[in-house]
Amino acid sequence: MLKIAIVVLMVALVASLGSGFYFLMADQGNRHKRRLFHSLGVRLGLAVSLAAVIVYGVATGQLGHRNPWDAGPRPAAASQDEKGD
Repeated sequence: MLKIAIVVLMVALVASLGSGFYFLMADQGNRHKRRLFHSLGVRLGLAVSLAAVIVYGVATGQLGHRNPWDAGPRPAAASQDEKGD
């Protein structure tokens, strides 16, 4: 469930970035339209919430790394070395 929330937030970030680009191009030279700044505020809020979700996931152990090279030596290989065979 947490990974789905991360993907949704990332898609929302990309959509906000696209809308900000559109507002930048459409509102060129018009000082009274503040849509670009509102889009920036939304994007900033999404980025902060994405960072908070990732920190929460790492802190609770729901997100982490499961790389084979981080696991260390195998228990079977370590037990054979201790026997001296």
